[in-house]
Amino acid sequence: MYVVKFEDLNKSDIGIAGGKGANLGELTQAGIPVPPGFVVTAQAYEKFMDEAGINDQVMGILEKIDINDTKALQAAAEEIKKIIIEAPIPEDLVLFIREYYNELCQRVGEDDTDVAIRSSATAEDLPEASFAGQQDTFLHVSGDDEVIEYIRKCWASLFEARAIFYREENDFEHSKVYIAVVVQKMANADKAGVMFTVNPSTGEEIALIEGSWGLGEAVVSGDVTPDNYQVDKKDNEIINVTISDKKVMYTNDEKGTSVKVDVPENLRKERVLSDDELIELTEMGKRVQAHYGEPMDTEWAFEKDMLFLLQARPITTLGDAVEEDDDSASDVGDVLVRGLGASPGMASGKVKIVFDIDELDKIQDGDIMVTTMTTPDMVPAMRRASGIVTDEGGVTCHASIISRELGIPCVVGTGNATSTLEENSGVTLDGKKGLVFEGISEAKSEEPAGAVNVEAAPIITVTEVKANVSMPEAAERAAATGADGVGLLRTEHLMLTSGIHPGKFIADGREDELIDTIADNVMIVADAFYPKPVWYRTLDAPTDEFITLEGGENEPREHNPMLGWRGIRRELDQPEILKCEFKAIKKLHEKGYTNIGIMIPLSQNPDELRQAKALCSEVGFEPHKDVDFGMMVEIPAAAIMIDEYIKVGIDFVSLGTNDLTQYTLAVDRNNEFVAKHYSEEHPAVMKLIERTIRKCAEAGVKCSICGQAGSVPHIVEKLVEFGITSVSSNTDAIADVRKTVARAEQKIILDAARKRLE
Repeated sequence: MYVVKFEDLNKSDIGIAGGKGANLGELTQAGIPVPPGFVVTAQAYEKFMDEAGINDQVMGILEKIDINDTKALQAAAEEIKKIIIEAPIPEDLVLFIREYYNELCQRVGEDDTDVAIRSSATAEDLPEASFAGQQDTFLHVSGDDEVIEYIRKCWASLFEARAIFYREENDFEHSKVYIAVVVQKMANADKAGVMFTVNPSTGEEIALIEGSWGLGEAVVSGDVTPDNYQVDKKDNEIINVTISDKKVMYTNDEKGTSVKVDVPENLRKERVLSDDELIELTEMGKRVQAHYGEPMDTEWAFEKDMLFLLQARPITTLGDAVEEDDDSASDVGDVLVRGLGASPGMASGKVKIVFDIDELDKIQDGDIMVTTMTTPDMVPAMRRASGIVTDEGGVTCHASIISRELGIPCVVGTGNATSTLEENSGVTLDGKKGLVFEGISEAKSEEPAGAVNVEAAPIITVTEVKANVSMPEAAERAAATGADGVGLLRTEHLMLTSGIHPGKFIADGREDELIDTIADNVMIVADAFYPKPVWYRTLDAPTDEFITLEGGENEPREHNPMLGWRGIRRELDQPEILKCEFKAIKKLHEKGYTNIGIMIPLSQNPDELRQAKALCSEVGFEPHKDVDFGMMVEIPAAAIMIDEYIKVGIDFVSLGTNDLTQYTLAVDRNNEFVAKHYSEEHPAVMKLIERTIRKCAEAGVKCSICGQAGSVPHIVEKLVEFGITSVSSNTDAIADVRKTVARAEQKIILDAARKRLE
């Protein structure tokens, strides 16, 4: 399968089409307006590399690279790209590409239609990482010869210096990252930009939209400071409109080539999007978010008043926001420049102004990098900086996205930072407010680059407030909030980031390696929170996530993986994987990490609990005696039969309200047609929650909640009233949840006191 149309792809096809291609297929199948196209698959790239015989040569160069030596890294990247550009493409592959391109031309009714050639790496757009700008995109490519030429250039761009650096830093093996190429009809945009379906820094339920004239490349690259709009998704109220001076735009020249030109004077400060267009965009954003079941980062374009989506991917930086005191910069001088707060946090250091990639070596650890706009090639230097300041760009540009992912404070769109700030002068930037102050803040200067400064909340509550943790890298930040432990440690990301199906470890006789992979990652979280409890949920990855892993080729293709082979039902069918998880936690307990508890997911029958506990005993790890053993309550059957589970024996339960809601209401939260009926506050859902909490309280079983409902203040008040023992929320919501819990507890005490007085 070397070339595939969008219509034949969906979001589970990352292994074939890469993140971008799989999502374009998903959007097409969902009926979202997307310009038509096809994907030259990762298998085509693999065929090219194998038949050209250049794999070993490329990997040999990569093995010798020091990624922190910027010049050596760039030289190695150029050497690899030259090898790929000069290698022959198999003739049958060339014929496939010509055939599909000519068919696309016939479909749109144009000879040699203009297309965009976009790279789509098979590891990109994963929930835990953004590969923004890592590989190349080519616009206004026309004719089958040019299409083939630029597909080859996309393949080569898998080995740009920035891409090599990013994979090394994020432990993606070069040999296991392939590249697909999207070939898509050009949207000749009159206006274009980016839309986050929630605020990417705070998670607030507003559509954050940025737009400018011409093609969206100007917004994504940061060449222009775009207009910024915010729309309340509840009622489509436009709550903020910021009009920028848009100096440049991308458009077509006489040859049909994309070029950067000056914006006509009468449009520079003209508003790009009307109220009606903003509402149309917001409605589409809500539809896309409902379809995927999570907040999304999208690219859009208006062509002759027709709205198209050009890309969609999960937002990778939610929960990264940090609160700063209003007087956080009170010990420094005047404001030197103002811009947009793109990545929250405070940073101090010496100004280093960069106009060209050859100047990146001047950025040392802790410097403030000041530039017109960052490019993907600058990521290694951005890593070393303690803060980023740019002249151009909005909160959705490259600098903003990468800074948020790296946890580096960033201010964009200042307009004049490179000309106003002095080289080697000391400054302090506030990445939340978008301000750069004169002088170095003593209060902040000792923090390392990207450090998180979140003070533990001083509020004391009887009801514990815990954190949900998905990745080991997030543990330190979560612990810094003063959370009372981890109410949900997800296993799935440990497997997905390893890139290998857990079953393949076992099939290849590498069981010990699987155990070590789990143990090493869980230990990071357990260590950050010790001696506070960490509840580890055993594997619950749906088949559409497993299928993309090495060794996942035999995964079944399920019509609705949410209702399929997942959770404890799957693990009891594949007990060797579950036993490896038990062995990993046992190994950590033997090292002294006795704060880890085990809970099984998606149980519908107490006998599943009984079988899981028996398997745990088989590995010499006794539930209740050696380790606290609990379960998720995500299925109505489990809530209704909670008494029976308690009889079998559990130390704790955790309410997974996201799944509990969709299973109770028969609403697929990924289905945009019914997502409006999804409500965790539905009386039936609340009755199941209340029943579970009260039954656990009667039996002395700890009860927590880890679903989205645990972050909704008025629901939290009810949970405390029911007698819940802990509430587990996303890191950014912990402080607010603790305040809510404290108010609820005080209200209960006050009501009881009033009754005694009556």
